Amino acid sequence: MNQKQFFLISFLPAIAYWYLEENYSVKIALIGGIALSVVEMSLEWFITKHIHTLSKFNFFLILFLGSLSLLAGEGIWFKLQPFFTGLIMGGYLLYRSFKGKSLIEEMMEQMGNPPNELVGLLERNCAILLIGYGFFMAFVAFKMSTSQWLFFKTGGFYIVSGIFFICHFIYFRIRAKSVR
Repeated sequence: MNQKQFFLISFLPAIAYWYLEENYSVKIALIGGIALSVVEMSLEWFITKHIHTLSKFNFFLILFLGSLSLLAGEGIWFKLQPFFTGLIMGGYLLYRSFKGKSLIEEMMEQMGNPPNELVGLLERNCAILLIGYGFFMAFVAFKMSTSQWLFFKTGGFYIVSGIFFICHFIYFRIRAKSVR
């Protein structure tokens, strides 16, 4: 099983939560979502013998927020996981960017490729996208249905990310032509 398949598996807790909330109590939905996050981490370990940092982070976030939701008796905390993920990841990328060396630039240097200013711009804009989408997901969690939340947590994020990267690709192409 490759990395892309694991990325798709990461949606299982959200899908389980949505299905169980639609058909059973919030308590059962939360337990199902938390249980599937345990299954996800276990599968990642057994198949790759490695658990990615992002997987660990999301697991503990789901465990913590799911526990808060269980104590509160409602699922809003569980559904806020994309908000906290976006805020923390975007904040980390912005922090790295403002400290002078973006994460992507550092990885490019380690691979022997010299980064350019567009890489830093892309990473800063990715950070802003993650933070903005995180806040949008908080709005979705509070104001929309669980079905809508599931869409925006999964396919909606891919759509927004695709539009974001297409716009950046076009911008970079235009900018490269104007430099010549």
